[in-house]
Amino acid sequence: MVAVDLGGTRMKCGLVAADGAVLHRETRPTPREAGGRAVLEALLETVVELGQKAAADGHRVRAVGVVVPGIIDAATGTVGAENLAWAGTPVLAELKAAIGHDQHVILAHDVRAGGYAELRQGALTGTTNSLFLPLGTGIAAAMVVDGSLVSGDGYAGELGHTRFVNGEAAELCACGQWGCLETVASAAALARRYGVRTGRVVDGSREVLELLAEGDPDAEAVWKEAMAALIDALVLYTTLVAPTRIAIGGGLVGAGETLLAPLREGVTARLTFQRNPEIVAAVLGEEAGCLGAALMAWDSVTAEESGEQPV
Repeated sequence: MVAVDLGGTRMKCGLVAADGAVLHRETRPTPREAGGRAVLEALLETVVELGQKAAADGHRVRAVGVVVPGIIDAATGTVGAENLAWAGTPVLAELKAAIGHDQHVILAHDVRAGGYAELRQGALTGTTNSLFLPLGTGIAAAMVVDGSLVSGDGYAGELGHTRFVNGEAAELCACGQWGCLETVASAAALARRYGVRTGRVVDGSREVLELLAEGDPDAEAVWKEAMAALIDALVLYTTLVAPTRIAIGGGLVGAGETLLAPLREGVTARLTFQRNPEIVAAVLGEEAGCLGAALMAWDSVTAEESGEQPV
């Protein structure tokens, strides 16, 4: 399988065998500053070149899996993704035109693909009701309910755009709503909010976490605000969907128990009758989306060949 993940700051791509073994991996720039068409052209070029490499290495490409951020219209294959400058962009049609309409192509959400990989080979293995929640530049969720990954026709899982901050603390989110979880608890939000609070530019959430470890009171303040909003979000999700395990991923999971321990304690303290989920670190890291793209593509091929319902 050819697999490409457009989530994050760089395009992660590779060739993956049917058993999940990664035969080739690489990263490429995503030319976001050049606009949406340039991003799409870079994606098409990458898919074509990876297919050519597979053939040169003696492999037959059975399917192509591409995962992207944003909202995917499952019926039309169009994508709206603000950070890629895509609005109703016909990504699936363009992919098929570039590699041939007879080639099997899966277009999916990057976070749902990461959750699928964690379900199949990672921290969510063995669960039937669980959640994958990466905390990175933004926040979205992959929801596993009664053994199935929930797509909602391409719209499900946008937990980062649920309002958990009110009053003067609420900021305008890129989605147009005030007080979204993403504005206070994403990795990008930590760095931004620390800068606003102190007037100091920091090197992303990594530096905020370093300052937190050193006892910096401003880092502690923005961290506590982030934890409070995340606990609210996890309590709400637990009450509604009853996951047995929640796997936290993304850049912030590098904080380890500094992140996980207060989330466990905060959620447990708030629950009464609800089932208390395990809260663990995701294990597949930055490869989750790319691996999930390959797994989804392969499972779709095998389901089609057997006459079953695809992923």
